[in-house]
This record gives sequence, structure tokens and C-alpha cells, in this order.
Amino acid sequence: MIVIKSREEIELMRESALIVSKTLGMLAKEVKPGVTTLELDKMAEAFIRDHGAEPGFLGLYDFPNTLCMSPNEQVVHGIPNNKPLVNGDIISIDCGALKNGFYGDHAYTFQVGEVAPEVKQLLDITQQSLYVGIEQLKAGNRVGDVGYAIQKYTEDHGYGVVRELVGHGLGREMHEDPQMPNYGRRGRGKKFVDGMVVAIEPMTNMGTKDIIQLNDGWTILTKDGKASAHFEHDVAIVDGKPEILSTFKYVNDALGIVTNIEDKYRATPYGA
Repeated sequence: MIVIKSREEIELMRESALIVSKTLGMLAKEVKPGVTTLELDKMAEAFIRDHGAEPGFLGLYDFPNTLCMSPNEQVVHGIPNNKPLVNGDIISIDCGALKNGFYGDHAYTFQVGEVAPEVKQLLDITQQSLYVGIEQLKAGNRVGDVGYAIQKYTEDHGYGVVRELVGHGLGREMHEDPQMPNYGRRGRGKKFVDGMVVAIEPMTNMGTKDIIQLNDGWTILTKDGKASAHFEHDVAIVDGKPEILSTFKYVNDALGIVTNIEDKYRATPYGA
């Protein structure tokens, strides 16, 4: 069942989403060769709690940590550990926060030092595909319109679109209806209406779309061992149009990236 949110509830969800956004912005300054994913995980837990929220992933479905940390060929759901990151790695950081009874859920794939040009392109195209999908999150459109847009954009660039893992509705539960695949057919699936809030999260592989799972029951990897990228935003439908509740502003500020791509998807740009 899809749970429609009021304007007041959407504003509460924005608070939760922004805590995650600020957490990712803090981590952006710390992602560097030599740091371990477990160290980053502890930083994130402290930051979230210091901002009046609870880590959204810690203990959820018995997950053991605050962050899902997925380097290189790991797609999602990687468990933080004591292995240091090295120059040329990429690392997907997926983070959740619970505040005022609502979840925020938000991800970014970071470069560690200098990465290969073909890997950087994978990150760029995956992030761009997120906004291509968000553009289709309009009242009257359907789930398949978002999935089709993401799939076509990424496959046109020669990448594999993961099928088994999808985005989702978001609210008082971390995972609500509808499921939001990154593939699909236009005009199919649930129809979008005002008050829906979803997490859109392309997961794009440099090679095959096929994946495998480690024996830890969590970590998902590409079957061919090639790199994978993951970006995620929380998006509400307000007055028939998509409004991004999360933001990469804090990450961009930390990394010196100048962009206004998110401005069209919110009434007032953050920091204005």
C-alpha cells in the first residue's frame, strides 16, 4: 500500500533527508587513501546522533552498522571493515537517518584519490541518470516511466543496469511501496500522485548487469568483478512535480564541485 504524505510530513522527511545529506558532506572530506570504512562508519554514527537523529540502517533487518560501504565491484550493502581505502578506489556510501518518526535514505559514490577515466565516466553517467529518472517523477506518470528513462540513459552508454535491487517508497518505514526499479517500460506500473515520496537510486555496473551475493548475507558484487556506481535521492511529488528532499550540496561544497542541477527540483535552493 502506498502511503501518501501531507505537506507537513514531507517537511519532516526533508529534515531527515538533510541530516543524511550533511553526513555525506562530512564524510566527503574524510574519504581518502588510508582511511578504513569502519572509521568512516563510526564518524557517521556520531554525526547523526549529534544532530538529533538515529542511524537508520543500524539494526535494520539486523544490519550491523550505520553505513552501507561498497567499494569498487561491490554494488550495495557492503559491511564496513578495517581494510584501508587506496588511491584509485571508488566507494558507494549509503546512509539512513531516522528523525521525527521519518526516514531519510541517500547515497553517493566517492572517488578515492585519482581514479581511472573510465571509472570516473561510470560515476558521472550514473549520477546523471538519477536526475534523468527524477525528471519523470510527475503526477500522472508511472513507475515504468522513471525506470525506462534510467535504463535507456545508462544502457545507451554501454553499462549494465542491476535488476534485483531497486529504489522504493520512503516514510515512517525505510522501505514502503512502490518499488522503483531502474529499468522498465513506459506507461506501466503504479501511477504517481501528489504526496508520494520515493527513494530513486540507480545502481549501474561497468560491465554485466548480473550480480552475486557474499556469504555474509549482505554484500552484493558484480558478477564480472567490474566496478559499480550508486547514487540516491529522496524525492517527493509536490504540486504535480518532483521535489528533491535530499541534496548533494554538502558533498559538492566539500569536493569543490560547482553545479546547479538540483535547483529546478526545489522551491528554494539550500543555502539561499
